[in-house]
Amino acid sequence: MTKEIKIKNVRIGGKNSIILIAGPCVIETESHAMRHAEKIKKISDKSGIGFIFKSSYDKANRSGFKSYRGPGIDKGLNILAKVKKELDVPILSDVHCRSELDKAKDVLDIIQIPAFLCRQTDFIKEVAKTKRIVNVKKGQFLSPWDIKNIIDKIEASGNKNIIITERGVMFGYNNLVSDFRSLEIMKEFGYPIVYDATHSVQLPGGRGCVSGGERRFVAGLSRAAAAVGCDGLFLEVHENPNKAPCDGPNMITFEMLEKLLKEVKKIDSIVK
Repeated sequence: MTKEIKIKNVRIGGKNSIILIAGPCVIETESHAMRHAEKIKKISDKSGIGFIFKSSYDKANRSGFKSYRGPGIDKGLNILAKVKKELDVPILSDVHCRSELDKAKDVLDIIQIPAFLCRQTDFIKEVAKTKRIVNVKKGQFLSPWDIKNIIDKIEASGNKNIIITERGVMFGYNNLVSDFRSLEIMKEFGYPIVYDATHSVQLPGGRGCVSGGERRFVAGLSRAAAAVGCDGLFLEVHENPNKAPCDGPNMITFEMLEKLLKEVKKIDSIVK
């Protein structure tokens, strides 16, 4: 059994039911973020699933130089703070450099270490020292047992509030696959395990200067992860994915989310 971690009114791990981390890939506008957070919260409440809102103020790892990255840290954090206050939901966002941590820790309930930075020891140590909950995106270049080294770095920095997120493994060029053995293996390290179904269907750099994706596989992979007994699902959601400025091909709609959560809730109740 994994450790229980409490974030405001959400409990993840332990004997608790599966939770949801969701939102649009990147913040577009304040009204857009609020609209999405409100809609997803309504769907998750209806499904009886705890909800953590996720969106990025800066996607610093976009494929192309001209790709939209977000509103930036100051405007972005102000928007996330408003979502947090008005909807009373926990907030997660990714941080890409140490210089942003002082500002980010005052707003974020969970600081996410991006997959491409999960081996950067000094950065990991500084994130851990904020005393915020740390969500580690497992790099698509890592084995599940490599995660233990990252956990050791965080624990050595005085933080034991850790979540690990699986987001697929590189399988040749521009392709990812999911090995569900990894969820079982990483559970053994004692911390909550989340499955990122939308990034797991991403085709990194698959469209040249932008990534592609195959959202038709999101539901099946999510159901499989729930059947394995993951503690949470990470799903990027957009009202119109085909018009999204970032990760559109692998994001799902509100309608897809509502249907999927009903299925996942049933599976989770059987497994747990």
